Amino acid sequence: MPGLLLDTLRGTKGEKAPMWLMRQAGRYLPEYRALRAEKGGFLDLVYDSPSAAEVTVQPLRRFGFDGAILFSDILIVPHAMGQHLKFLAGEGPRLSPRLVEAKLEDFTEQFSRFDAVYETVRLCTQMIGDDVTMLGFAGSPWTVATYMVAGEGSKDQHDTRALAYQDPSRFQAIIDAITAVTITYLRGQIDAGAEAVQLFDSWAGSLAPAEFERWVIAPNAAITAAVKQSHPDTPVIGFPKGAGAKLPAYARETGVDALGLDETVDPVWAHSALPDGMPVQGNLDPLLLLAGGETLNAQIDHILRAFAERPHVFNLGHGIGQFTPIEHVEQLVARVRGA
Repeated sequence: MPGLLLDTLRGTKGEKAPMWLMRQAGRYLPEYRALRAEKGGFLDLVYDSPSAAEVTVQPLRRFGFDGAILFSDILIVPHAMGQHLKFLAGEGPRLSPRLVEAKLEDFTEQFSRFDAVYETVRLCTQMIGDDVTMLGFAGSPWTVATYMVAGEGSKDQHDTRALAYQDPSRFQAIIDAITAVTITYLRGQIDAGAEAVQLFDSWAGSLAPAEFERWVIAPNAAITAAVKQSHPDTPVIGFPKGAGAKLPAYARETGVDALGLDETVDPVWAHSALPDGMPVQGNLDPLLLLAGGETLNAQIDHILRAFAERPHVFNLGHGIGQFTPIEHVEQLVARVRGA
């Protein structure tokens, strides 16, 4: 029997909102920090399937979430496409050579790197209960491209936005290549046991409307259509962070089954503006979870009320912060479950 989360993503409204948290497996958990110290670098941990599976299920043991989100990273796709990837302590990921100077044709594809991720999914499905939904994910092409072009994250995605304006045909080829690989990657995760998948577009909010249509909506629509063609029963969650007023167009045009909302979105507006009956996910501010207290309870209640008439997955508006107290997560779970 499918669990509450999977039913909700398929459009069924239950008596309670299922919940999981973006980055629920990670640095705020002492058991994660202990395993990370034992295993070494982040990328080593991602490609160590038994350890990555253990990290994936750690938050389920503590909090009993309704979903297990694969422990991995969106930059596994460019790594498999042949770009060099490393994570620097305190500085984040670095990709080389950058597509500002290099060409995709210079890379040597190593799609065997996906195999460890698929094995992690298989191991997780053996470790979680039947009522817990296994979630896979990938970065959306625009966000992945911003890292591939600049070689690292940036505040305004300047290099990538400039390339898209200056040489749109070249940038289209980059987006098309990422799209094709992402389809293969998500299909592989689903074949390994993922029951739903999420597309993370963390930098979608930096684009002007016409660019948003071309570089966010179009590739996400292509990915969703391809996944639906091969796996029609697998829900796709779209998460275009920062999209704001462009969310209704994204919801209509991409074909995603459910829409993730970041913390800047007014849930009352979202309920009125988005297609009737479309499942939504979100959207508590991660900083409010860090702060805790009665303000946290009040915002949890506000979000639950706003989405009381549609299928709703309770989640954060982005990833849980590293320094979030465990007791605040416990407060969140108790409040949502007791509502």
